Amino acid sequence: MSTLQRAKVQAKAHPLAVDAVLAAGVLACMVAGSFVEPRHRDTVSWALRTPVPLSLVLMVLGAAALVFRRRAPMTVLVLTGTVSVVESVTGDPRTPVAMSAVIALYTVASTTDRPTTWRVGLLTTTVLTGTAMAAGSLPWYAQENLGIVAWAGIGATAGDAVRSRRAFIQAIRERAERAERTREEEARRRVAEERLRIARDLHDVVAHHIALVNVQAGVAAHVMDKRPDQAKEALAHVREASRSALNELRATVGLLRQSGDPEAPTEPAPGLDRLDELAGTFRNAGQRIEVARTDQGTALPAAVDLAAYRIIQEALTNVRKHAGSHAKAEVSVVRVGPNIEITVLDDGSGEDADPGSGGGHGLLGMRERVSALRGTLTTGPRYGGGFRVHAILPVKNRTPTGEDPA
Repeated sequence: MSTLQRAKVQAKAHPLAVDAVLAAGVLACMVAGSFVEPRHRDTVSWALRTPVPLSLVLMVLGAAALVFRRRAPMTVLVLTGTVSVVESVTGDPRTPVAMSAVIALYTVASTTDRPTTWRVGLLTTTVLTGTAMAAGSLPWYAQENLGIVAWAGIGATAGDAVRSRRAFIQAIRERAERAERTREEEARRRVAEERLRIARDLHDVVAHHIALVNVQAGVAAHVMDKRPDQAKEALAHVREASRSALNELRATVGLLRQSGDPEAPTEPAPGLDRLDELAGTFRNAGQRIEVARTDQGTALPAAVDLAAYRIIQEALTNVRKHAGSHAKAEVSVVRVGPNIEITVLDDGSGEDADPGSGGGHGLLGMRERVSALRGTLTTGPRYGGGFRVHAILPVKNRTPTGEDPA
């Protein structure tokens, strides 16, 4: 910190001391000016004079009032204006007591608004100049009388300029603070959205594969003694499902790595091109699934492709968990105009559903995915039994910010 900056800090910390030093300086200038008398003849010359005791008292009173100019600027202006008026009437020769009133007027102008500055400045100038012209010892057209007008105008103008500059700097500072708060809020919002997206992916991956592992492990335990070959096949499916779960978890959690971390995930996010593979994993677990597609050749944005895959994955997982192993699921992916429609139906009654499978967040995660893409999602039981999941996703991504959330 430089010497000037330290001085500014000290001045802000001790304003009364600063005003006391200012008052002492003004008093010294007034006293020095009271001993000099200008002469206006052929040329301008100066001569020494001795001020009267009353003038010295008025100068001390005016300077002393300036010590409190920041605490009560209007009161100080009234006091300094009063002693200036008294000096204009009684002073002969006149002393520069009006200097204290000019400083007080500057303080008022720098701490109030512009209309108040105009009114107070005009009133102060009128009173001081009018008194000096009407009741003073000098002629009304004397330069000392006209000088009061000039000095009062300078004080008011300088104070108003300082006030305007302070207001401008304060506005810039507030604008910068608002911009900083906005950036921080935007960063927090983006972090929250990214956390929510990763949480949805983790939920879909874990729920899907753990449900398959649970089913295949149950099958293996059931046929271990009587049909060991079928038990081995079920355990192989368990191994494959767990490997797929680990790979997808590694890819998803890898998004949380820092840019300098090694072995960043390079596997692309799953999409509808892996729908047959997804259906095959459920068929291997004993689930009956039919898939119908009329969207071949449709190029989907990455976010829409991922959302479609996750919705089907979660819907089939819910069929496995809630509808029972004997339920039949039907999956259809259809391109309708600018949208792609996904429907997952099942005819299960839920009688042989997995115990303790309720209370999840699958439907909530699907709804959040669809809402992020400005699509629509309807879910509910079917007439005659079963459940229906129907999602409409726009092929052209229409997120609120126009960005691809993938």
